[in-house]
Amino acid sequence: MTPITILLVVIVALLAGMEGILDQWEFHQPLVACSLIGLVTGHPAEGIILGGSLQMIALGWANIGAAVAPDAALASVASAIIMVLALNGGDTDTTAAINTSIALAIPLSVAGLFLTMIARTIATGIVHAMDAAAEKGDFAAIERWHIVAIFMQGARIAVPAAALCFIDPAIVTDALNAMPKWLTGGMAVGGGMVAAVGYAMVINMMATREVWPFFALGFVFAAINQLTLIALGVIGVCLAIIYLGLKDLAKQGGGAGGGSGDPLGDIIDNY
Repeated sequence: MTPITILLVVIVALLAGMEGILDQWEFHQPLVACSLIGLVTGHPAEGIILGGSLQMIALGWANIGAAVAPDAALASVASAIIMVLALNGGDTDTTAAINTSIALAIPLSVAGLFLTMIARTIATGIVHAMDAAAEKGDFAAIERWHIVAIFMQGARIAVPAAALCFIDPAIVTDALNAMPKWLTGGMAVGGGMVAAVGYAMVINMMATREVWPFFALGFVFAAINQLTLIALGVIGVCLAIIYLGLKDLAKQGGGAGGGSGDPLGDIIDNY
């Protein structure tokens, strides 16, 4: 990688690490992080494919109580860099490079939890410093410590990303090619199973009578080969606009009996 490429990769990794805490611009999401890594390294199509596959896995990741979800930011950035190194090293089998990166994303996400633990342990000292500044009424110091803490979260992804960028692409390619077929095949199958489990968890959370009709329609439209992704997006937007319009109409008393504010739910309840 050229110095400019490495700098851009580190910037993307820094943003992904910070967004893992902020959750405002979603740079830590696999689809965004992998696509940006692919874009700045000259492999946009491969980055989007990898990000889309990892996004299906990360859909089921969520922090619940004291249980912290795997680190999607490190998994996305590191696996994307490994894929790019494999492709730059002369690995012409793009599918194999993507599948291997998908499989490596799982252990990388778990390793990210260790870095998160270190960052949050250090953050406790920053909190005490902010408390001391608050007692003195020094709001500028509180803001400075806040910025330091956010950049520390970004550094936990940017530093490993920068280290990976300096690895010789030939080493990564040789390591991937040295893997036996049964191992790479098993990793690809395992990655696919994890993606299915993540998607199933999301379906389980949104499985309501109001959502199922739209879910079924999505599969029907997706099976029509003549429809492009843009056409599917337009259909989805139109359905959302129609639903919201009916919902507003029901709230205004336009429906029979006033309704509950959920037009599709009212229709299903009546039958």
